[in-house]
Amino acid sequence: MPIIAVSTNKGGVLKTSITTNLAGALCNNKKVLIIDTDNQGNVLVSFGINPDSVEQTLYDVLVEGLDPKEAIINVHPNIDVLPSNDDMSFLEFDVLSNREKYPTPFKMLKNAMGTIEKEYDYILIDSPPNLGLIQGNILSYAESVLIPFQPEGYSMRSLIKILNAIYNFKEQHNPKLKIKGVVATLVDQRTTLHSEVLQQCRRFCAENGIRMFETVIPRSVRFAASVAYERKPATLTDSKNSLVKAYFNLLQEVQE
Repeated sequence: MPIIAVSTNKGGVLKTSITTNLAGALCNNKKVLIIDTDNQGNVLVSFGINPDSVEQTLYDVLVEGLDPKEAIINVHPNIDVLPSNDDMSFLEFDVLSNREKYPTPFKMLKNAMGTIEKEYDYILIDSPPNLGLIQGNILSYAESVLIPFQPEGYSMRSLIKILNAIYNFKEQHNPKLKIKGVVATLVDQRTTLHSEVLQQCRRFCAENGIRMFETVIPRSVRFAASVAYERKPATLTDSKNSLVKAYFNLLQEVQE
């Protein structure tokens, strides 16, 4: 069963959009669990649910030892969500200030999920844009990491940072961890900057043995509009749209 984290240390690069739209593309014949680890709770927002209205979240699972089944919410046929909200903002302080209670802080997610993994065909993890305790839990638990890459001025620097973090974590905590690949997001191929930075990224990936997917996720209001007006990811509402098909193409590459 694939456990794929969508992760980078940069915000606003479509991590949640990738996670939820891949789930939408998978759910016709696969059962998917999305673990939202970001305190913004945007996975539930993508399905029209206010994360602040949820009583039990990933925080309760990790900190209080709640059974994940009690926090998981079904948001669409074959798509479940283990949600987060602002409670996750306190995770690092609550855990690291009480090391006697949490002797293995990077293994909390892995230990919590063991009882329910067999119920799903895929687990997708939406991550926050930092390299703190929760990111450590994600990298300890995930089988592979899919890295979004927005072709902007400082993007290569961010990419190198997250790659170094993954390599270091693999060596110290999770030898099975792999890089699934890098996917370009929010791309406007009409701009010279985006074309140049994409070429630079493809060269870097080729030189370092990292897969960069051929699929490019374009900059488009279609994805946000689907969430805003239809309360579903675009792969569940407009699968025939030529822009939305990018996510189906990405899924095909991920599964290869």
